[in-house]
Amino acid sequence: MILEVKNVEYAYKSQKERKVLDNISVRFEEKKLYSIIGASGAGKTTLLSLLAGLDKPTKGTVLYEGEDILAKGLDYHRKNHVSLVFQEYNLIDYLTTEENVKLGGTDRPEELLSKVNIPKEAWKRNVMKLSGGQQQRVAIARALASKAKVLLADEPTGNLDEETAAGIMELLKGTAHELGKCVIVVTHSKSLANEADEIVQIAKGMIADPGHLV
Repeated sequence: MILEVKNVEYAYKSQKERKVLDNISVRFEEKKLYSIIGASGAGKTTLLSLLAGLDKPTKGTVLYEGEDILAKGLDYHRKNHVSLVFQEYNLIDYLTTEENVKLGGTDRPEELLSKVNIPKEAWKRNVMKLSGGQQQRVAIARALASKAKVLLADEPTGNLDEETAAGIMELLKGTAHELGKCVIVVTHSKSLANEADEIVQIAKGMIADPGHLV
């Protein structure tokens, strides 16, 4: 077990009476692709933020390889244990496509850019001159460059056409099965969610029974 959420609750400081996540427990393993689904506001992105160490739970524990991620600090967790793909891309706007991927931890970004179908002529171009869909694929390549054992992605195919989105999911699946990483994806797409090894559905801040997925 590489990542575990144990009896976690989360509420915004201004709305302590309203729990975004309500006593949830879920485990994630290496070599598997997970999809997190649920209605808007159900708590999907909040769960991903807690797994990433971008925030800490109101109650409960997030564990990495059995250790509370607070023990070494959230900064250490984010730097060493996880790589992230955000909805907003979070690319460095003054760098080239290649330079952005290198920030993930590789000296050879070409292979990863080819895998996410970024044309060679765009590799040395300023990343802000790429289309939104291309920028998202660069962000995915940057995350794949990381040596971290866990890859977390928030709607990684949200700005991509159906064919490209399917290709990205296949790439993420290969990242789990062939590279041995734990890949966790938040998605609104049921067809893409069904490509995962396991589906985690959140409903009203709680984990839904696997036998009653909607």
